[in-house]
Amino acid sequence: MRFRWQAIAADYDGTLADNGRVAKDTLETLQRVRESGRKIVLITGRELESLQSVFTKPDLFDLIVAENGALLYHPSTGEEKPLGKIPPVAFVEMLRQSGANPLSVGRGIVATVRPYEAAVYHAIHALGLDLQVIFNRESVMTLPAGVDKGTGFRAALAELGLASASIVGFGDGENDFAFLSLCGFSVAVANAIPSLKECVHLVTSGEDGAGVVEVLQKLLTAEDSLTWPTPGLTDRFPR
Repeated sequence: MRFRWQAIAADYDGTLADNGRVAKDTLETLQRVRESGRKIVLITGRELESLQSVFTKPDLFDLIVAENGALLYHPSTGEEKPLGKIPPVAFVEMLRQSGANPLSVGRGIVATVRPYEAAVYHAIHALGLDLQVIFNRESVMTLPAGVDKGTGFRAALAELGLASASIVGFGDGENDFAFLSLCGFSVAVANAIPSLKECVHLVTSGEDGAGVVEVLQKLLTAEDSLTWPTPGLTDRFPR
């Protein structure tokens, strides 16, 4: 069967999950989406190990984009595909010496929290590195220039052979702009930041996973109900 909406792409924290945990109803609804023949892609800022420590069903997803776009992971095989360069050792050491805490280092991401963004910018400039800083509420993520959830999203769709126009996307934070702007239908859950709500096709009445379930139930029963009143709304996404 050919669906108009062939897959969903969703952020994890604050979207599918509340305080790191995904509710049973959300899991069951995601499973129904898989059983309908559609694909599911997770797009998270978390490092893979961090995700696995709180979520035990990674095979629910066809692909996982981790580290805010720097890593592509195949749950069915365990294959990892880095989408960015390894963070420079000198950069990480300078942040440690600055007292940045917590500080985590992934395959392509270096993450800390506010107010250590000043130390991050200082280290980037002092070392002359081609890195960018991406925020998600209190999180401060440093990635190779040009790597974000949007580039990870494109890499995932290329692997699955899907067009972005056929994707329903869900998010809640500022780092979700990058991939939601590419989706055929974009959704912000009720607890999303105001600036994201202003740009998407739909804002849910429910928060976190409950908001996602609200839309997925429509997708499963009558996918043509996912329409929007203002054509070209995603043109309002900041570029």
